[in-house]
Amino acid sequence: MFTEGKTIDQSEKELFFSIGKFYDLYHKMLYVIVELRRYAENKIEIARNKKAPTYEDLHPNTKFIENQVIRQVEENEELKRYVNSKKLGWSQKKDFLKDLYSRLVESDLFRQYMDNPDRSYEEDKTMVIQIYSHFLADYDLLYQQIEEQSIYWNDEVDQIISMIIKTLKYLKADQKTGKLIFPLFKKEEDKDFARKLLQKTIMRYQEFDDLIKENSENWDLERIAVMDILIMKMAITEMIEFPSIPTKVTLDEYIEISKFYSTDKSNIFINGILDKVITQLKAENRIQKQGRGLIGEK
Repeated sequence: MFTEGKTIDQSEKELFFSIGKFYDLYHKMLYVIVELRRYAENKIEIARNKKAPTYEDLHPNTKFIENQVIRQVEENEELKRYVNSKKLGWSQKKDFLKDLYSRLVESDLFRQYMDNPDRSYEEDKTMVIQIYSHFLADYDLLYQQIEEQSIYWNDEVDQIISMIIKTLKYLKADQKTGKLIFPLFKKEEDKDFARKLLQKTIMRYQEFDDLIKENSENWDLERIAVMDILIMKMAITEMIEFPSIPTKVTLDEYIEISKFYSTDKSNIFINGILDKVITQLKAENRIQKQGRGLIGEK
């Protein structure tokens, strides 16, 4: 988010550019399931048009290509416009789609779904969610494809998958023209929050370096992962500069962020350091919360 030598304006432009790229990946990943359905449908059509089709070729199981939730996603005009305008589709990645589909149809997850006579909306939704949570989340070739396409996407896939699962859970069977896509910002205040968080973190960078060092006992800052330091500085900024956000909410949020973007044990380390920082800041009366239920928070 912040590179030494850059101005605050330059860092701000880079921040919002990277947020935009994150949003691109959200659309791109959501569209995987659409391209996969189309690939499966094309394979069925090719089999039907063989010179000597088998009974199975002429009477295929169409449960997957008729999945109601995938159809819902595919028919969403907002998603189609965004994907087409940014060229985020997967149709040119034929080898990837072939490998993805082959692995999927060989999985127990897919077999169980196809063999189940239930064709309810909830059954279809469960299947799509499981494709993302149990299949795509562990599919190495997907991560390779994503990393090759943008340096901004290297560490975002897990977070994006969690967002897509949340998107899918909100869908309802009668939601024909309703909103499917989460907005980039729910409201303008969210964009302002990101801008202020960046600016204040940069402006107080050295101050918070010293604060972390004071509470890191025998740890040399140079031995602490850069991402861990950045996460802690952002958390401290939020605690001090945003009086309406409870300290516990800030702490919990940044611990969760560390699970996505830092090392396996970083969340424990960060939690320990921030606990000490919070104790010090409160003792020095530097955390001032305002708002209903926040004054004098423990």
